[in-house]
Amino acid sequence: MLVVIGYSIVLVCVFGAYVGMGGHLSALFQPLELVLIGGAALGAYVAANNMRSVKQLGNSLARLFRKNKYDKALYLEILSCLFVLTRKAKSEGKNVIEAHIEAPHESDVFSQFPMVLNDPRVLNFICDYFRMIITSNMSAFELEQLMDEEIDTYRHEMNVPVKGLKAVGDGLPAFGIVAAVLGVVKALASIDQPPAILGDLISKAMVGTFLGILMAYGFVYPVADAIERRNNESYKTLECIKVTLLAYMHGYLPAVAVEFGRKVLFSSVRPSFTELDEQVQLSKSSK
Repeated sequence: MLVVIGYSIVLVCVFGAYVGMGGHLSALFQPLELVLIGGAALGAYVAANNMRSVKQLGNSLARLFRKNKYDKALYLEILSCLFVLTRKAKSEGKNVIEAHIEAPHESDVFSQFPMVLNDPRVLNFICDYFRMIITSNMSAFELEQLMDEEIDTYRHEMNVPVKGLKAVGDGLPAFGIVAAVLGVVKALASIDQPPAILGDLISKAMVGTFLGILMAYGFVYPVADAIERRNNESYKTLECIKVTLLAYMHGYLPAVAVEFGRKVLFSSVRPSFTELDEQVQLSKSSK
């Protein structure tokens, strides 16, 4: 919704100010120049990326127009799920939770946390590293290195559309100049026409430069930043899990381990100590 609002503000302010200065919107209506600039930018993006990256961009854009799932409710479920698993592992033995992590969709533990079950990346991250804690002799330091590598890989994959969009944003003013140069060439080819006609052709040529700059800084860069911000929020789920599991491996009690995970969250979505404690108590009572 904020993307739509932001775009609306850009359009109203830019074109409203232009009309207020006495300009005529019909002079800016150059659909072929828009096709030239937009088509060249799209072609450059497709040429610089593979099909997976193009699909990923589509998915990233679609997520911007959906409710952000990385909210306090999700983190409460993640932390509560980690508390239940670490508590069960500490009190009943690590091998007891093996059945839960091998078949999480059939587990009575994971069934308490539908948001965790419905997020494959979060679910797999929890299960994979609990499996390693149970079945391997890796130290906390070694496990932390492996977690960091996976998170960095995820960050790189998720930022492919962002880098591509910012590259397109860098190129749009240049494509606008291409459209303007072609317009000037067209105007010069009509040098024998009256000044009024030449002036009209040159003014239309200048629209290309205007459109390229507007599209870059008014539309492409902002949406790239919005995707990057949403990606940063998604990384926090994995960092929260990482810190909690490492605290557990260092010997902290489950209640303290989840407090480590809570502290790494952004303040806007971080549950309070009381909220987390209440959620944990509910998880305890449901067992």
